[in-house]
Amino acid sequence: MLDDIPKGLAQEVIVSNNGSLDRTAEVARAHGATVVDQPLPGYGNACLKALAYLQKKPAGEQPGIVVFLDGDYSDHPEQMPEILRPILEGGYDMVIGSRALGRLERGAMQPQQIFGNWLATNLIRLFFNYHFTDLGPFRAIRWDALLSLNMEDKNYGWTVEMQVKAAKQKLKCTEVPVDYRQRVGVSKVSGTLKGSVLAGHKILWTIFKSI
Repeated sequence: MLDDIPKGLAQEVIVSNNGSLDRTAEVARAHGATVVDQPLPGYGNACLKALAYLQKKPAGEQPGIVVFLDGDYSDHPEQMPEILRPILEGGYDMVIGSRALGRLERGAMQPQQIFGNWLATNLIRLFFNYHFTDLGPFRAIRWDALLSLNMEDKNYGWTVEMQVKAAKQKLKCTEVPVDYRQRVGVSKVSGTLKGSVLAGHKILWTIFKSI
């Protein structure tokens, strides 16, 4: 995944080592990434740890744009320029890589994921009048806009929290199609009944509590 990020595009690549028990940190460093360790489980915790690292940098060294990308190789890092283009050329604040608009490899998303994305994005449209087609993890956002969202979720609700808060703050948002393939390994969320139920509950709760 790290090797597929277009060379010279990112100022810095940060890998949040979220309690792994394997050689994740070692391999990530060997491929040029900065590694931050987050022993607490949860997708949101991993992202918050990386953001805390960035916030500690001197103002002149902080990024202009942050791109979020999963480490399981389900996303296509080579599509990062397409994710960035609306911000760099169109003045957008946030861009979601939509798997619903792109090419989805058979088996890459479970039926409950597809339905959950459909339900969540339609609820966002209903309550906040913002049109999204996906809660996809591959996304880019201006650093100042990201800080203004005051992100808090520590686990399953991270992506939907970002989109709901962006809608409430009237950020200029858009989507671009991205391709999606079967991930490496088994997901602790979509790959288990418990994970799917907990994620679905958290996503819906995050939307309804924001109304």
